[in-house]
Amino acid sequence: MVLAGCNAQNGSTTTTSDPVPSATRTSSSTTASASSKSGSPNGALAAGSRLDAILAAKKLKVCTTGDYRPFSYLDPKTKQRSGIDVTMVQNLATSLEVPIEWVPTTWKTLMPDFTRKCDIAVGGVSISTERAQKAFFSDPVVTEGKTPITLCSNVSKYSTVAQINQPGVRAITPEGGTNEKFARANFPKAKIIVWGDNNTIFDQIIAGKADVMTTDASETVWVANTQPKLCAVHPQKPFNFSQKAYLLPRGDVAWQEYVNEWLNIARHDGTWAAATKPWFGATRLG
Repeated sequence: MVLAGCNAQNGSTTTTSDPVPSATRTSSSTTASASSKSGSPNGALAAGSRLDAILAAKKLKVCTTGDYRPFSYLDPKTKQRSGIDVTMVQNLATSLEVPIEWVPTTWKTLMPDFTRKCDIAVGGVSISTERAQKAFFSDPVVTEGKTPITLCSNVSKYSTVAQINQPGVRAITPEGGTNEKFARANFPKAKIIVWGDNNTIFDQIIAGKADVMTTDASETVWVANTQPKLCAVHPQKPFNFSQKAYLLPRGDVAWQEYVNEWLNIARHDGTWAAATKPWFGATRLG
């Protein structure tokens, strides 16, 4: 699904970009012979598909970091979860008629936590060949890439890499992850501001302490929907390519096919549209 356009409404923002670079998906026909010998829960299928195990256990174990809106967020005060992927996986659990067991993880420990503890991982997970060596992916839910966000009055000033990569341009980025990596690789002439507080990073642009930030297009659309002074710059035509999907056990084709069939229905019956509307407003997803 390709992001296009944005609307603005009041709200608050938090950002933590997925730190694993995205790459072209590998074929879902990848075999699980290596993992089946290891005894990993995500390996051998001799006992049947994970789908059968979920139905037998009467619970769906979901890994998520809870720190990456608009996909997954765990409120530190209320302990309530929200986000597009949170809503979607709740619908998946409903289709299975089982409750969810949430399994906390971090981006650093996502893969080992997933392979040991979870049936599915959600929350803005980027597809990468590194991850595809260890797991399957669902069909992509979002196709996007890095794109700028800035004051609406400055959109024309920071719409290209060349415009941002200029002395005097203050390009702010979260510490670590793919955003800082992209900024340092593409804006060597600009002043890179590394900001440690993800809750206030966009406020720095509004306050005039930074000029622009380059992050995932989906995040720019969400922020622009909550901050009327900020605009996503061509989110439908990002600087590079990436896709987000749901992480699934390697080798388990039956479970992967179930998730993909559920996802196909959700895209067409209004479930996906309802999940994205609170975060993207009237933004159209192709």
